[in-house]
Amino acid sequence: MEKGHWPNAGGYKGFMKRDIQRFTQNRYDVLIIGGGINGAAVAHMSALNGLKVALLEKGDFASGASGKSTKLIHGGLRYLENMEFGLVHESLRERTIQLKSAPHLVRPLRFIIPVYDSDARPFWLMKLGVRLYDLLSQKHIIERHRALNVEEICRLVPGIRKGGLLGGVMYSDAQMNDARLCLENVLSAVEKGANAANYVNVSSFIQENGRMVGVHARDELGQKDFEVRARKIVCAVGPWTNILMRKEHSGSPARIRPTKGVHIVYKGKISDHAVLIPTRSDRRIFFIIPWMGNSLIGTTDTDFTGDPDRVEVERADIDYLLAEAKRVLPGTNFNDDNIITSFAGLRPLVSEPGAPARVSRKHMIKESYSGLIYVMGGKYTTYRKIAEDVVRKLTKKPFVHTREKFPVYGSGEISEDVNTLGQRYGVEPEMIRSLINFYGVRFSDVIKCVKQNADLKVPICSCCSVILAQVVYAIETEMARTVEDIIMRRLVIGYKECPTGECRKMIRSILSEKGF
Repeated sequence: MEKGHWPNAGGYKGFMKRDIQRFTQNRYDVLIIGGGINGAAVAHMSALNGLKVALLEKGDFASGASGKSTKLIHGGLRYLENMEFGLVHESLRERTIQLKSAPHLVRPLRFIIPVYDSDARPFWLMKLGVRLYDLLSQKHIIERHRALNVEEICRLVPGIRKGGLLGGVMYSDAQMNDARLCLENVLSAVEKGANAANYVNVSSFIQENGRMVGVHARDELGQKDFEVRARKIVCAVGPWTNILMRKEHSGSPARIRPTKGVHIVYKGKISDHAVLIPTRSDRRIFFIIPWMGNSLIGTTDTDFTGDPDRVEVERADIDYLLAEAKRVLPGTNFNDDNIITSFAGLRPLVSEPGAPARVSRKHMIKESYSGLIYVMGGKYTTYRKIAEDVVRKLTKKPFVHTREKFPVYGSGEISEDVNTLGQRYGVEPEMIRSLINFYGVRFSDVIKCVKQNADLKVPICSCCSVILAQVVYAIETEMARTVEDIIMRRLVIGYKECPTGECRKMIRSILSEKGF
């Protein structure tokens, strides 16, 4: 393709220009700091309820903890040990809402728990746990649990250790594309009138008569300083909460207890089902989950006291995960050579004593003396409920009901089959199917790029089925500005092995053509 011939992504609104000036020209009802899942959802729900919304994120949307999760929408089976029945029930209800609202991003997944004679939790307790889990699900159950014998476990999880294996249980939860679920909440907010920008850092607050009325911010891409003013300010910055609180008041005590969770992406699919494994070393649990044709192994759960901008995967984290995986799956030759990538994120837990794994995942919303609203704790699964609780503090108007569905940018029904759609757009049905599974109803926006320029249906690399039109769409509609934005969060192909690196080269070339 000739240099300089990348067309606009047709079918939406054309190129989404970065106009920072618009933030200074408005007085907002609410300014949200933080473009992770909670900030994105608060922006979305605020805009849905008719508020004038601004959203600022200092990095890319979902570039922090919200893009580095275990990719699960789940009730939290292990929270039953902490007797947190209310949290589990709430999470199971929210799981159903997400399955209904975003089926292109959230899908059911079966989990297998093998039980050994040496496990700290006996077989009867595991059976009781999944039975109680189903009971708390009530009408929100996906599929009833069932007990598995040794032969069934060995068939479903090839290479599992047979010695001491008593059997196991199977239950159902859901898997998500975390980065895109966050992004589609941002896009939904923008579609409803919100102004949102990534790569904007809030440096300080503006205070008048003892109340916070705005922020000083810096556009890191354009290298410009500006102000944003709002009636209310919501701080949804997760692991950075303690830092932001000290910008409001230097003597503020730590309210968030960050814990580090590390995952590795291992080459090949170990099982078609997720496997939940109780660890022997510290009574935690971790998962081996099918993800993008490979296996996601995680997570650790250790206290973190360093700079949230510098959380890293350490050798000890990888050794811990591989050792526990090898213990249960000796038939798989786990080694560093087969690790495609690894990532570390921080859980922003509400500070309380005890081992990290025992700290509650409940959320807390606190309004400070100067009017700042802080969102603390919580889990990904309950993000809609968290957003609802925040927005109820922001408006007294009749509330838009979202307790059955909370649709995001790609939500909606597609009435025609892939063959009919393929004929209409002049592309292969398999491409249509792939785009629908990824973008939902917004697949047509990507396909319209191809209709404008047939060259854009060419795959960007041999490592994946992603086409050039998707890269253009990520830049023009989805506010991607860097290679990592596209690789890890818009197209999530960073979890796949790429021997040539051509995908990165191609994305870098297109970004350059677009002026980034």
